Amino acid sequence: MSSPLSSLKILDFSTLLPGPFATMMLADMGADILWVDAVKGNHLNQENARSVSMREYLGRSKRSIALDLKRPEAITIVKRLVNEYDIIVEQFRPGVMERLGLDYKTICKIQPRIIYCSITGYGQTGPYKDRAGHDINYLATAGVSSHSGRKENGPILSGIQIADVAGGSLHAVSGILAAVIQRIQTGEGQYLDISMTDGSFALNSIHGAEYLSGGSEPKLESTLLNGGSFYDYYETKDGRYFSVGSMEPKFFQQLCKVLEKTGDVKTESGLQSKDVKELKFQIASTFKQKNYKDWCKTFSAVDACVEPVLTFTEAVHHPQLKARKMIVDVPADNGSCNKQIGNPIKFSLSETDYRHIGVPPGAHSKEILLEIGFTESELKILFDQGVVS
Repeated sequence: MSSPLSSLKILDFSTLLPGPFATMMLADMGADILWVDAVKGNHLNQENARSVSMREYLGRSKRSIALDLKRPEAITIVKRLVNEYDIIVEQFRPGVMERLGLDYKTICKIQPRIIYCSITGYGQTGPYKDRAGHDINYLATAGVSSHSGRKENGPILSGIQIADVAGGSLHAVSGILAAVIQRIQTGEGQYLDISMTDGSFALNSIHGAEYLSGGSEPKLESTLLNGGSFYDYYETKDGRYFSVGSMEPKFFQQLCKVLEKTGDVKTESGLQSKDVKELKFQIASTFKQKNYKDWCKTFSAVDACVEPVLTFTEAVHHPQLKARKMIVDVPADNGSCNKQIGNPIKFSLSETDYRHIGVPPGAHSKEILLEIGFTESELKILFDQGVVS
């Protein structure tokens, strides 16, 4: 059985995280991704352990061609490629692709069926469209940071890139696939404008809906899910943490039955408790009385929406994530395999297609150019002149 997206061919001009993560997901589902690298490389091509491992991960199952896009000969190559690849993903600031002569209006004259996805921090319109930013800035602008953190210390940094991936990558993937379905129906391609700030703003789903319906402004530790109730993290005696999400009455009763044996938490307390501060103090005091491993043993057989906060190493070896095959072996050039985080989507009719780890920039340049009709003599000139590497 072929992979779900085996009919898709995508030119990927993106760098950093949002675009490459999106196209990696599409590659995992079978899409043919050609990563258009810079001749001199980008930060993912630098020779250090972190950059190499990121490239091997984000470049998974992609081929690579390295082009100097400042050269007209390279632009000609791209225009020949769009006859074969009818989806483009790019992540430059607004206007860059237009200056290169590779903007949507130009490309769709060559390939009317093109689906052209631009991922930027703030989108292609609005007063911030040309403004630089990073994940932290998009979350701040989207209002997410204002109610994520502690009153005592203010907004908190996340260990993952929420705006980049949840705000950018995942919205790009869903948008591209929606455009593909519409193209099947109409025969027409289209332009997709993905803003990581827009995507992050949309994640204000619960609190945003309440506010826009006349509710109050969401603030730090003021709501059910951001620290305004006992739904929270609690420190153990030895400095580890547990997550407590026992919101429903049946789960809260299970929590209290366990904690009553150690501390002062009473089953008559709960979500409706008038003194949330006192309830949280009782739970916190109780968790402080035992070590992490003791609480793990205590809660292992209790279905109360209480789980230990695992280190990443512990998560890698957790039986649930192992059973879900979230760590996979991806073939490398030397015949060995690299361990990587797997694709979280499970299909009943096909397996995820992990073809190979990410390759160095330009690893397939010659192969690709021969496929689209360049001769060996033409290739020599292009390589000698530094148009291709």
